[in-house]
Amino acid sequence: MKKSKRTARKVAVSEASEGFTEEERAAMRERAQEQKAAARRRSGADEERAVLEKISGMPEPDRAMAMRLHAIIRASAPALAPRLWYGMPAYAREGKVVCFFQPAHKFDTRYATLGFTDAANLDEGAMWPVAFALKELTAAEEEAIAALVKKAVS
Repeated sequence: MKKSKRTARKVAVSEASEGFTEEERAAMRERAQEQKAAARRRSGADEERAVLEKISGMPEPDRAMAMRLHAIIRASAPALAPRLWYGMPAYAREGKVVCFFQPAHKFDTRYATLGFTDAANLDEGAMWPVAFALKELTAAEEEAIAALVKKAVS
């Protein structure tokens, strides 16, 4: 009886995972590892170090963009705490992710993404953007991102 339950469970897990790409499954594995590592870490400095290590391992131009975003977000919203989220740099308030950076190489896309979760205060009417494609960061984009991040934590 135990053996058939295990086999049935394996089949169910296998069938359920068929709908995910290898990159998505890798992101889920990373998230599970992050939760275990976060439980072992004791300070925000350790979380920030983990984010910076993740950024340093990114290929260019994602690395440069992630470093610049990290500086903008830390300066614009010092209350946000850096952490990893599904293998991506993210910034949280009271344990809830507010915004994150998805590098282009993560899912082999043509642009990186700056995304905001429902914990961000960006609501405007009945519809508002929560993700932004990034090809490069100019002074204009940096200014817009700083304003968005400030609004997100207001």
